[in-house]
Amino acid sequence: MTKENLGSPFEIIPNFGFNLLKFGATSFETKQVFGEPDETESLKEELMPESESLVYHYWKQGFSLFYSVTSNFSFTSAEIDNKHATMFGKKVFAMNEIEIIKLFKENNFEVTDSEKHEWGEKRVSFDEALVDLYFENGKLQSINFGKVADNQSFFLPN
Repeated sequence: MTKENLGSPFEIIPNFGFNLLKFGATSFETKQVFGEPDETESLKEELMPESESLVYHYWKQGFSLFYSVTSNFSFTSAEIDNKHATMFGKKVFAMNEIEIIKLFKENNFEVTDSEKHEWGEKRVSFDEALVDLYFENGKLQSINFGKVADNQSFFLPN
């Protein structure tokens, strides 16, 4: 994988990865694909101190990638707010909430939860895809997505 063969710019592939970077890839492999991150950050869960993550922030490109420290720095999830991102072949940031829910349904994923946060964002979740969408004033702001489980094989969707 190199920067030249990333596929479509910023392609989110539920249960697989981001562009050609498959969940489970190493932080080293990420640098081969996307180059050096703009910033790195270490996160520790207060409720689960053994759960530590390394985050590569690519601020200029509009995404952050998360790695499990306890699983050999393997790629586990991502957050993206790049307005050119695609999912299921569609530019999702150009779509409204109803259109996005329909797109997920067409790809066999149902909404499993929705919540309006006190700070104003609305979260819409698709648990089988491990995708959370965040809307503000009806407009998609960011997408968080991750892998299904450790040691599971993943296949690129048709």
